[in-house]
Amino acid sequence: MQDITDKEFENIVKMAVDDIPEEYAKRLNNIGFVIEEQPTPSQRKKLRLHGGQMLFGLYEGIPLTARNNNYSGVLPDKITIFKYPATVLARTSDELLEMVRHTVWHEVAHYFGLNHDRIDELDGRH
Repeated sequence: MQDITDKEFENIVKMAVDDIPEEYAKRLNNIGFVIEEQPTPSQRKKLRLHGGQMLFGLYEGIPLTARNNNYSGVLPDKITIFKYPATVLARTSDELLEMVRHTVWHEVAHYFGLNHDRIDELDGRH
């Protein structure tokens, strides 16, 4: 599945973002979605990723649960979707779309302040 253009991958990410359930999508504020090929060395170091460990997405920002009345004038939160890991592992276009949807949901859940256990519990029910 590696032979996918940047534009095609961008469209897949857009579809995944459009599939965020309305109850969550309407509460997204001051957040941007970006696409990168792979995590930067500093992102890998920050997350303590080693060797061949892959990262599909990354939320960087202040989760809603950590915001207070002083939350203003800050840069937008960012969700990065990494192209390389998804396109290497997906065997079909349907599998790629599902992988990206899962990744987008996972990172949006971090925006809402959910931890991995809660994300796993809700996964498949969003």
